[in-house]
Amino acid sequence: MFRNITQIKLIAFTALFFVLFDNVAFFQNVADVYPLSSFENIAFVLSLGVILFAFTVLLFTLLSSKYTTKPFLITAVIVSSFTNYFMNTYHIVIDDSMIRNAMQTDMHESMDLFTIKQLAYLLLLGVLPSIIIYKTKIEYGSLKSEIILKIKTIALSILIIIIILFSFNKFYTSFFREHKPLRYYTNPTYWIYSIGNYAGKTLNSGPVCLDKMGEDCKITEEENEPKELIILVVGEAARADRFSLNGYEKETNPLLEKEDIINFSNMYSCGTSTADSVPCMFSLFGRANYSYKKGIKTENILDVLMHNDHLEILWRDNNSDSKGVALRIPYEDYKSPANNTICDEECRDEGMLVGLDKYIEAHKNKDILIVLHQMGNHGPAYYKRYPKEIEKFTPTCKTNQLEKCTQEEIGNAYDNAILYTDYFLSKVVNFLKPYSKEHATAMIYMSDHGESLGENGLYLHGMPYFMAPETQTHIGAMMWFGDEMKKDIDTAKLKSYSNKAFSHDNLFSTILGLFEVETKIYNKNMDILKDATIEE
Repeated sequence: MFRNITQIKLIAFTALFFVLFDNVAFFQNVADVYPLSSFENIAFVLSLGVILFAFTVLLFTLLSSKYTTKPFLITAVIVSSFTNYFMNTYHIVIDDSMIRNAMQTDMHESMDLFTIKQLAYLLLLGVLPSIIIYKTKIEYGSLKSEIILKIKTIALSILIIIIILFSFNKFYTSFFREHKPLRYYTNPTYWIYSIGNYAGKTLNSGPVCLDKMGEDCKITEEENEPKELIILVVGEAARADRFSLNGYEKETNPLLEKEDIINFSNMYSCGTSTADSVPCMFSLFGRANYSYKKGIKTENILDVLMHNDHLEILWRDNNSDSKGVALRIPYEDYKSPANNTICDEECRDEGMLVGLDKYIEAHKNKDILIVLHQMGNHGPAYYKRYPKEIEKFTPTCKTNQLEKCTQEEIGNAYDNAILYTDYFLSKVVNFLKPYSKEHATAMIYMSDHGESLGENGLYLHGMPYFMAPETQTHIGAMMWFGDEMKKDIDTAKLKSYSNKAFSHDNLFSTILGLFEVETKIYNKNMDILKDATIEE
């Protein structure tokens, strides 16, 4: 079983293993586009298998050497068992954004994703073949013969790819032009490419030099003018069509419907994952111009506000972290009982409100912005995202293995988590009400992205934006204003256009406008509240 074979044969056997066992999602998606109802389509799909095999052999041969072949093949097999599981189970793709999410995921989130099925994938498709690769004895020839063999293998692989491309030219012309997303499911080639893409976008040759923005900002207020007290709630995975405020048939917003809420029914995210959306929504660039490197090297809206001595900012986080947004402002972790006093099987979002009264009292002579980053509807363990007394919609999915639950059970668990967000946001509003006579109070809520709940076989989030369904980009969003703030904001006027299309891109200038910040980087056309502002 572990007899001596050449390095190239071991690579070829491993490549064949990948094609046969780790590309189920790829071939399923190909078959959806090219139904196996004709001989031509069957032949084309088989040709894809051959090309994938030849390309994998080519890639591994280029990366192989006496000391790297086994470590590289074992690593590829182990990682591919994980990517295979996530693509087959949740129908997600492993692009550079998903790599960034994985790199920024903490242990708590990782455990939410762990299942027995995932362990089975790891053991059968990762550990077992890795043992075989490790035990296999590679027979090496002289340096000259190894080089010649490698050149022959590379040339043969390229020749096979060229012959097949020309033989099925009609198919491959449309395949590459019209069905580009299909390649995202190839395993291991696409995740290897994505890691390279992630490294290229992330790694820097030296220390990051932060580009300053809005250093000219100033807040001009009269001495007796009420200080702003604004709470910005960053939601998690809350899609717009599950809010009864947006017409959803289930009553998921019973408490907010009793408040004077301005609901934005047509709000869209600038990303489909927390790692992309949160930094993007706080940046000046907007989705069209934002990139990870721009985000980390340029000041965000919180930094801009901190250029003014009249304002204090606090970030409290019950999610993974701020994704780099709060690196230069006071930050408090509320994921553990060390800070969060409201915890059962996990710490609850409402715990972030405890003690805020003391913070406000300590800074009562300044404008205040408080950011609360929710755990919200973080999947797939939606049933953990709310206390048991909140559970209204049943039956619910009580596992993170969504494939074991019905669509109704998954939807009910998700809707209960939305119901808890309704409860939490109503608590934020009622927390602010007592301050509304002395402060200009407001609450802004925006989710970071949406969520797929099994529509068209898709679960969770993180699809590339251009191919993401609306369920992952159309988000819940709303505002509430206290009595003093209503003297400056015509809420009736705001409600009249609150169904217009807005996005995370509007947040930067909207916050500047709320705090009456004067700066060249303020864009009145991007300020949601500009047309509803009452001019003195």
